[in-house]
Amino acid sequence: MLKIAMAQMEVIPGRPDLNTGKILQMMEDARQEGTDLVIFPEMSVPGYLLGDTWEQSSFLADCESYGEDIIAATKDTELTIIFGNIAVDWKKKNNDGRVRKYNALFIAQGGKLVQPDSMPYPFVIKTLMPNYREFDDTRHFFSLQKLARELGTTPGKLLSPISLKLKGRDYQIGCLLCEDGWSDNYEITPLSELTNGEKVDFLVNISASPYTLGKNHRRNVVFGKQAEENQAPLFYVNAIGLQNNGKTIYTFDGASTAYNAAGQVVAMTPAYKEKLTLLDFDQLAAMPVQEEEKLTEMAQIHRALKYGVSHFLRNIRMEKVVIGISGGIDSAVAAALYTEILGPDKVLLVNMPSVYNSETTKGLSAQLANNLGCRYMVVPIQHSVDHTIKQLEGTPMTFLQEGTETSLKVSSFVAENIQARDRSARVLAGAAAAFGAGFTCNANKAETTVGYSTLYGDQSGFLAALADLWKHQVYALAYYLNEEVFHKEAIPQGIIDIVPSAELSSAQNVDEGKGDPIKYPYHDYLFRSFVERWQKAAPEDILTWYSEGRLEEELGCEKGLVDKYFPTPAEFIADLERWWNLFTGMAVAKRIQAPPILAVSRRAYGFDHREAQNGPYYTRKYRELKARLLSL
Repeated sequence: MLKIAMAQMEVIPGRPDLNTGKILQMMEDARQEGTDLVIFPEMSVPGYLLGDTWEQSSFLADCESYGEDIIAATKDTELTIIFGNIAVDWKKKNNDGRVRKYNALFIAQGGKLVQPDSMPYPFVIKTLMPNYREFDDTRHFFSLQKLARELGTTPGKLLSPISLKLKGRDYQIGCLLCEDGWSDNYEITPLSELTNGEKVDFLVNISASPYTLGKNHRRNVVFGKQAEENQAPLFYVNAIGLQNNGKTIYTFDGASTAYNAAGQVVAMTPAYKEKLTLLDFDQLAAMPVQEEEKLTEMAQIHRALKYGVSHFLRNIRMEKVVIGISGGIDSAVAAALYTEILGPDKVLLVNMPSVYNSETTKGLSAQLANNLGCRYMVVPIQHSVDHTIKQLEGTPMTFLQEGTETSLKVSSFVAENIQARDRSARVLAGAAAAFGAGFTCNANKAETTVGYSTLYGDQSGFLAALADLWKHQVYALAYYLNEEVFHKEAIPQGIIDIVPSAELSSAQNVDEGKGDPIKYPYHDYLFRSFVERWQKAAPEDILTWYSEGRLEEELGCEKGLVDKYFPTPAEFIADLERWWNLFTGMAVAKRIQAPPILAVSRRAYGFDHREAQNGPYYTRKYRELKARLLSL
């Protein structure tokens, strides 16, 4: 009876010492359970998203050394393991002139590596190199496709099932690394090349796959089909943990899954949980089919945010936070989320009113703090704002060469920015230092898209936990926190109901129903088309859909909004160009300087959405269509 364990482990990027320690411990746990084969995730020794740490030869050698420890640990045992590590050929180079590196799958048995039948090395090399979203594999790793060309052969000649003796029986195993199982848009299908019509006993896919909303369902469809077509069980083993590439932070949810030969899910390790999932290989066909995890979209988002924020705080050793609260929805949701994670005694909420803040929002801020049980303070900013404006306007500006003096004039718009900077750069930064904490950035994705924020003001903070959520998702998260987490009205209904407003001038008086210029029921979806569509939308696409009467269908927003907000083509075009100019203009500069963003969507800002500061552009077709619509 063959016992297989899927070892879903937290992989800590850049710490082969800690990861190896965890691997050895899980190996021992599996051995005590009488396990025959343990499968660990891709890059389980070094981690995956390491930036240019991959260029450090000493780090590479260190990973090799820890890999040798893992291989040696199988000596004098009945345990066989599959694990991911970096493989180095010190005699060869990558295309960039640095030492040759492979993203590799190793099989260790009896203190030695098992040699794949057709490979020139004692390990399996990843064939497909993802080079989209957060991935940058071709920058660092040499693919099997490149190696095949170098050797004057084809990948199909190097790919084959691996012969492995387990429990006295010979098994033919098809081993893949992550992207090799997602080959729809590549010119080669590694699984087809590997099997080449031959029967395999089971398939293994070791992965380091970040969480994205909706991804697990698609994976079950893709991998279930692979198992069914090959009439072989498939074991998918993914890492958990938190990894990043600087500007964007990703949770790895694990969700390691076993599929039977009919492509049905028969076992799934709980998401974000470190666990050995033990399976009797000979009983897979008789195991009951598992239903796919039935979590609402907001439940999934909340779980990812909670896991990501808590682990990020742990990684940077931050135990307390300061949150500026305005009486608005974004800061209220941030306050509730951090309170859930840290506890109310480690969260300081600060309300910083000016003359433009209403009694309504000041009262709601106090009510929020009381409902959450957090520490709370009120720091009025009007005096310091007035002092700053007085200093700027009253201090002579001398042109020394001509001996002339002028003075600055602070406009109402500049005065708004001074308020935002005073709140963050002065009050929140000072309070955080005094409280022994960091202060948060509470921006949402709509604001981040068009730069509706102030540099060194409300865009500041150590982490933008909500910046991959559109405004409507922030509202949905507020309801979820109240109903499913706190089981009470932790976030006051008044905050949910009030019009969104920065309250930086009399033109944004919430008591008069005046708020932000962004019309979220429409603009959330317009902005989403700029960044999250796989084929990203640009003004030409938007105007084409508008002229054909199918814009709302393409965007996914409520029908009737376009005519409601923009009665004429001129008004529609003016709105489109206003936000496109910001999205591709000043907002790019702001995003570059923004805090790290925790990713949950299929395209988050930061490294996930690579952009250049080139300014707005309108295609010829757009300009022609615009002229035609305006002439009607």
